[in-house]
Amino acid sequence: MSKLSILTKGIVRENPVLVFALGICPALAVSSFASNALGMGLATTFVLICTNIVISLLRNVIPDKVRIPCYIVLIAGFVTIVQMFLHAYMYPLYLALGIFLPLITCNCVIFARAEIYAKKNSILHSSIDAIGMGLGFTFALLAIASIREILGAGSWFGLELPILSTYHVSIFTLAPGGFVAFGIIIAIANKVSKGNAAKLKEGGCAGCTMAATCGKGGVN
Repeated sequence: MSKLSILTKGIVRENPVLVFALGICPALAVSSFASNALGMGLATTFVLICTNIVISLLRNVIPDKVRIPCYIVLIAGFVTIVQMFLHAYMYPLYLALGIFLPLITCNCVIFARAEIYAKKNSILHSSIDAIGMGLGFTFALLAIASIREILGAGSWFGLELPILSTYHVSIFTLAPGGFVAFGIIIAIANKVSKGNAAKLKEGGCAGCTMAATCGKGGVN
């Protein structure tokens, strides 16, 4: 694949949230406001890029039998850096993300790219893949959050919108509204990709980013 294809595949065609349904928990939990979603997306992207680079660099050094514990240690280290940075310089965002910030450590998006891509490819390609997947993850969170904040709070990034600031549907800021917005965004993604996103999910283990780790082989 070309570098451009590697970069762009994670945005729609192989979006980790909208196609592979990875990272659903933070996607719904912190997407009530666009600013929180953007912060979570960028934090996850940073951890994803750093993890992919280091794992690609050490792919011939890390023993296969202990690769998962090694991944956890690496990811947790970068998550700690993000936590310390946000705590020091962006404390309101740190409080808004809450427990979901340290839970980036067990985000399936990061584990999937480490296992499926970074351990098999060069540093350059792994970093490009991480940027693309991180942008796709951020885009999905921001899209969901935009719908929820605009319709549920009548604002966007904290800026009040005319009419909507008075007449808004508060349920969109709650959990049920998150699922509704998530469904809307998935439908739009499938429409834009002309159904290719849905077909990829229906392709069985061969089309799953976690196929190499679940132990099912090629069984659908």
